[in-house]
Amino acid sequence: MEHARPLRLAALTAALVVGPIALCAAPASAAIGTPVTDTSYDYTAQVVVGDHDRGCSGVLVDSEWLLTAASCFADNPAVSLAVPAGRPKLRTTATVGRGSDLSSSAGAVREVVELVPRTDRDVVLARLNRPVTNVAPIGLATTAPAAGEELKFAGFGRTRTEWAPLALHTGTYTVDAPATTSATVTGKDGTAACMGDTGGPVVRGSGASAQLVALNSQSFQGGCLAIDPAETRTGGVAARVDDLGSWVNSKVGAPRVTDFNCDGVEDTAIADPKAAVGGKDGAGVVRIVYGGGKGTAEINQDLDWVNGGSEAGDWFGEATDTVDYNEDGCTDLVVGTPSEDLGTATDAGMVDVLYGAPGGIGTGTLKDTNFQQGAGTGSFKSSTAETGDRTGQSIAAGTTAAGEPFLVIGSPGEAIGTVAKAGMAFYVRGTTAIAISQDSTGVPGGVEANDGFGSTVAADAGHIVIAAPNETIGTDAGAGNAAVFSHTLNSEGRPTPLFGLDQDLDAVSGGAEPGDQFGKSLALVSYRPSGAATANESILAVGSPGEDMDIDGVSKVDTGMVQTFRITAAGTFSQLSTYYSGTASDAVPGTSEAGDRFGQSVAAVNTAPRAVSTAATMKLAVGITDEAVGTTAKAGAITTFSLLGSPSANNRWIEAGTSGIPGPAGANQRLGQSIHYTGTHLYVGMPNGPGSYGTVYSLPLSNVTAGGSNATITTFQPGQGGLPAAGGRFGYVVR
Repeated sequence: MEHARPLRLAALTAALVVGPIALCAAPASAAIGTPVTDTSYDYTAQVVVGDHDRGCSGVLVDSEWLLTAASCFADNPAVSLAVPAGRPKLRTTATVGRGSDLSSSAGAVREVVELVPRTDRDVVLARLNRPVTNVAPIGLATTAPAAGEELKFAGFGRTRTEWAPLALHTGTYTVDAPATTSATVTGKDGTAACMGDTGGPVVRGSGASAQLVALNSQSFQGGCLAIDPAETRTGGVAARVDDLGSWVNSKVGAPRVTDFNCDGVEDTAIADPKAAVGGKDGAGVVRIVYGGGKGTAEINQDLDWVNGGSEAGDWFGEATDTVDYNEDGCTDLVVGTPSEDLGTATDAGMVDVLYGAPGGIGTGTLKDTNFQQGAGTGSFKSSTAETGDRTGQSIAAGTTAAGEPFLVIGSPGEAIGTVAKAGMAFYVRGTTAIAISQDSTGVPGGVEANDGFGSTVAADAGHIVIAAPNETIGTDAGAGNAAVFSHTLNSEGRPTPLFGLDQDLDAVSGGAEPGDQFGKSLALVSYRPSGAATANESILAVGSPGEDMDIDGVSKVDTGMVQTFRITAAGTFSQLSTYYSGTASDAVPGTSEAGDRFGQSVAAVNTAPRAVSTAATMKLAVGITDEAVGTTAKAGAITTFSLLGSPSANNRWIEAGTSGIPGPAGANQRLGQSIHYTGTHLYVGMPNGPGSYGTVYSLPLSNVTAGGSNATITTFQPGQGGLPAAGGRFGYVVR
């Protein structure tokens, strides 16, 4: 009998986790102990895996993330607790905030769409498809459990008499002995963790001072319903989490990666809109490079699951973005084809959402949602595709602060009434598909021919920006403006206009001039100021590549500049900084020269969106596409800055031959025309070479940050790494 205890304990995970499979219609749902009658443990989640295949518990540690037991998701937890990263194999739901009554409407029900497992203990982070905003997460403890310490535990497991009770139950553990990643515990006063309690919280303190020390992992289950009455032991093992704070923060606080096959490894989409398909020049393709060496794929309109058909000059992929549009844990690719002909309307344009799946884009049941005028719902259905609309020339995709996916689609060639090319944009979110123009209530600017409203768009969780870089300000043609909106829908069902921006406003530096093209490029990122609980503000970067600058008394035509603005949660703005190359002797790298077009492109990122924003986490990259490098005309360059603080600090100059980009600079390569930040890299697309078809470089952030050292870059080039040796403008857009 002395040997029975350790052998029994080694098999406890199997007994605890596999047991609920026999429940069939419903998972187990509460621990032996005291039923909860208030909201004190509302951070505890009931987790249902598959069609009630398994029932577990979990803990809300962030508005979008649970901690729970890896054994809930392991194929055979008696053999191994290994869990693949990425989307769970079986559909998994989590009910949070209903500790006192699972049948109530309190809290929230969410789907688990991503797993981030530990390899050293029975713990996994589980991302929810949307944030839970009405339940406060619990913080992690920072000190280990001590022998003799009493800790509270909770779970949605069986009781002595109920198979699936509707209330969370709690009990008290006494810590027997802590180990490196776990602690042995004994239930006090006859309480024990039962089947379904796996992953539930083990906490120190109560109420607002409660801290998560561990998770229920294994138990002898003495006294639990359907356990041999001869089993009276109430001990078990808890998986420690008090030392996992930095790991949790690194996962929870990181920007979302592009992951088309939902395996937890970052993927890359590279557009080549000039590529030929079936001999049709300029039909366009998007090439996918799956991370982790899982191969490549080509997406084009000749695939039977992609809307339309490849035609010469379509330029499929001229604009792209990414978002998990159907909230299943797999990133979806949004593709604009603004030169698509619809019927007799040439260059009418359209947009497709191409859905990711475990087998890659296009391998799931849901493959393509198409947006074009004259079809679908809302403003798409009620509008008419016309020649030159160019729907899909610009795209911004993302999720609101509430986690709801959205699209902003520019149609800059749209006629408003009889006014040609005044421009329009479509906003799509849930059942909303609404058009926005300068004729909409509260939108700044007037409807004028050739404004091109919607030529560029940007959006983040809080705000939307739609620019008209050809807008006439006063009598200054092509001076440009931008309109800023919130995601809140107004009485017309449109995003609420907040304000307009142009250089004739007193609060904006400079002055509107012909051809400035204010708004030719846009970047928008969420910003968390000091003292704010969340990133509820935004910072907007606006490029004016046609700006003429007076440098040391000499006019530099089309040298270009970028301005940044802080957008508050209340919907007001203030200008932060103005960026330009300046002179050879100032602290900003480069020299302003006529025709540089500084700001032809901009990219920005907040590398720590959950933390208070700092100069180190808020990054800006500016493309200077027509910069001459030495005597090499239009070689192009990039300057990086911080979005916070002075432009003369935290900047770095990038040209071919620096930051890991191979040299020498090439004429007309226009480095900087395609730039995109992720949380860890700056992607630089060079569709005009080097290489016969174009090249993309992925530069670690250390390579493009002031004072950083160069690390190894990744090169994507047709003819290498499984990419076919074909194309026309490979790297035109990278996501």
